[in-house]
Amino acid sequence: MNEAAPGNLPLRLDNCSIERALGVVGEKWTFLVLREAFGGVRRFADMQAATGAPRQVLSARLTRLVEEGLLRKVPYREPGQRQRDEYRLTQMGLDLYPTLVALMQWGDRYLSDHEGPPVRITHRGCGAPVEQHFRCAEGHEVSGPKEVTPVPGPGMRLRPTAPASSGPVSPAPGSPSLASPASAGSA
Repeated sequence: MNEAAPGNLPLRLDNCSIERALGVVGEKWTFLVLREAFGGVRRFADMQAATGAPRQVLSARLTRLVEEGLLRKVPYREPGQRQRDEYRLTQMGLDLYPTLVALMQWGDRYLSDHEGPPVRITHRGCGAPVEQHFRCAEGHEVSGPKEVTPVPGPGMRLRPTAPASSGPVSPAPGSPSLASPASAGSA
């Protein structure tokens, strides 16, 4: 790990995992394509119909998701037609499912119409609603950011950023803080 900058300079991760992940999936059409892929939609025309994405936009998103390893192309041929490709989730893509469900449930809670959520996720085995839980490795339920403490990981690389003013310095927007959210005051 690099040494922290002297004084109270704000620090910025040089290799932020959130920033990298958003570089791959941080765009509306990407999440809509993934939504459809999780629902079993595999073909371009079906994805276009389900998402409403313009043809060029959808083509670019599918290409990028294949390049990044979230989807893979599988050739198929309808009788009398040319060969085409289906798009199937890879393990890397499947691992995004909890993120997509969390985003959906946040939208359901804060942004859904007055009638309620348009889709509910239920357990196929018993029909009960699916709930996501945040737990530590010891099995303790964690209710939110005030119950966690970010600590440096083995790959952390920091770079100092220039102070914005001569007054008290705080981290730049989007910069991680190594202070516990609980110490940052209550929301």
